[in-house]
Amino acid sequence: MMNVTPLDKSVTLERTIEGGTEKQRESVASIIEKVRENGDKGLMELTEIFDRVTLDELFVQQEEIDEAYNQVNDTELEAIRKAIENIKDFHQRQLRQSWMVTKEDGTMLGQRIIPFDRVGIYVPGGKAAYPSTIMMDAIPAIAAGVKSITMCSPPGEDQRLHPMVLVTASELGIERIVKVGGAQAVAALAYGTESVQKVDKIVGPGNIYVALAKREVFGQVAIDSIAGPSEIVVLADETARADYIAADMLSQAEHDELASAVLVTTSEELGRKVAQELERQLEDLPRKKIAEESLDKHGAIYVTETIAEAVDAVNRLAPEHLEIMTARPENLLGSIRHAGAVFLGPYSAEAVGDYFAGPNHVLPTSGTARFSSPLGVDDFVKRSSVISYSKEALEDNGEYISAIARIEGLEAHARAVDIRKGEK
Repeated sequence: MMNVTPLDKSVTLERTIEGGTEKQRESVASIIEKVRENGDKGLMELTEIFDRVTLDELFVQQEEIDEAYNQVNDTELEAIRKAIENIKDFHQRQLRQSWMVTKEDGTMLGQRIIPFDRVGIYVPGGKAAYPSTIMMDAIPAIAAGVKSITMCSPPGEDQRLHPMVLVTASELGIERIVKVGGAQAVAALAYGTESVQKVDKIVGPGNIYVALAKREVFGQVAIDSIAGPSEIVVLADETARADYIAADMLSQAEHDELASAVLVTTSEELGRKVAQELERQLEDLPRKKIAEESLDKHGAIYVTETIAEAVDAVNRLAPEHLEIMTARPENLLGSIRHAGAVFLGPYSAEAVGDYFAGPNHVLPTSGTARFSSPLGVDDFVKRSSVISYSKEALEDNGEYISAIARIEGLEAHARAVDIRKGEK
């Protein structure tokens, strides 16, 4: 049973994001170089080496998508469509408008919001299906106005992608789907090949080789982040249900052995009940071994004397997911400064946000919620400043501009302003 301990005031969720071994980094660099040199042929060869799949075609064909729809039942399709509707509605509300302002002296200043031209989405594949990854990565890009989205995902032994992956992509209107995964997919998106368009930004999770490849190509293209292990913190008082809390902690612990699940509570009795519930619910959990190791190495139950101490601990932890299960959870929301996503009340399970509610589940990890935000529309646009000075404005302000230029020792800057002053 997990120990219930007084809060350690030095506790943190900050962990070094995996940087890979030297051998892994060298392997990734070699893969990227092969794709740059050999293009589509290199992608084919690397897929055969790493996925043991000999591809007839790089891109998913329409007949594969049609067949995928035949393998998805009505409930699954309805679930995907309802989730897409919710996620679209949320992200469309994030849209910002370009703006311009004109001053009395004729100066016009403004800001243009411009979507990226092309975005690449990486979706882990093989036997697993991650439709939520596609929705969370593609929908904010679509809402932002990105016109071209290319999706990459590793194929199964039959050269096909999982039916749910194809159906979800089709429902979102993604037409360019490349049957390639790993570092080679990242390289193709970053540098382009004969048939894969180079993109402006790459988003989506993957294994260590995908993460290292994204790090390697950053600067050539933008990336979302190098994500750390998943994590959840539950903030609870004596009114919370232990079985709910344990279930939600396990929902993160089952991700992988490095995931973190933490309870911070003002009730020692609740802490003991949660520890017991964790043991009980673990018994028949399919991913029991993974969840047990996660709880053993990165799980904790902390007890504080006051709710204020508990809130302070949460802000220091800056978790990816924060659940507040107290008598009045909404009263604490204003005190939470650092969390990727906040779930209020007993019925707002973290899984609701992962799949369906609408907010993005791509969230800052490893304490980076102190300075980072969830993936959203702003991640798929850029800003351009607009400056239009009138003759009057330059006459009025030119001496100040020239003065600053000369302070910095840039005489040509100053003369570029001076030459325009006093014109008739």
